[in-house]
Amino acid sequence: MTRIAVIVGSTRTHRRADSVADWTVQTARKVAPEGVQVELVDLADFDLPVLDEPAPAMSGMVAHEHTKRWGQAIGSFDGFVFVTPEYNHGVPGPLKNAIDYLWHEWNDKAAGFVSYGTNGGVRAVEQLRQVAAELKLADVRAQVVLNVFTDFDYSGLDVTDPTIAGAFTPDEQHTADLTELLVEVTAWSRALAAVRDTAGAH
Repeated sequence: MTRIAVIVGSTRTHRRADSVADWTVQTARKVAPEGVQVELVDLADFDLPVLDEPAPAMSGMVAHEHTKRWGQAIGSFDGFVFVTPEYNHGVPGPLKNAIDYLWHEWNDKAAGFVSYGTNGGVRAVEQLRQVAAELKLADVRAQVVLNVFTDFDYSGLDVTDPTIAGAFTPDEQHTADLTELLVEVTAWSRALAAVRDTAGAH
């Protein structure tokens, strides 16, 4: 079984990431290759403070329970799909913070990206691809790009209600894009299993 985590990359009140991630998980479970298990990993469930480990993640030394819990969750997966908004031309702070807590747990695995924003979130993903390279994550070419002007419906939005963030109404083409992304993430996740086994044996 190949386990793929869909990581919710925003913790903001009124975040749209909930609906995008739910769509990603539900659609992925329908279109993913055989033998793939897709699970949701929400940063909001881990309540990570601003990085507070005394030693670099690469050292493997961990001081805090929240880091151990986060590391155990991430370490159990073979690949990842990051659901990320773009904030001011870049990656959301909570997502980058969560990534920086770990090192070995990311190594020699595959990653794909579902992004959204006024420009489709593509600039945040370009930054994440650079980060992925440093973490020895194999990022795939296929990407789901969502635009807040065409893939969300804000009619009836109540800014005083944090449970309403604009209805997510994705175009049908995005299902095909996600299917392609999952095929690539699965292929690379499985191929890199041998690399992880070799690294673990040393």
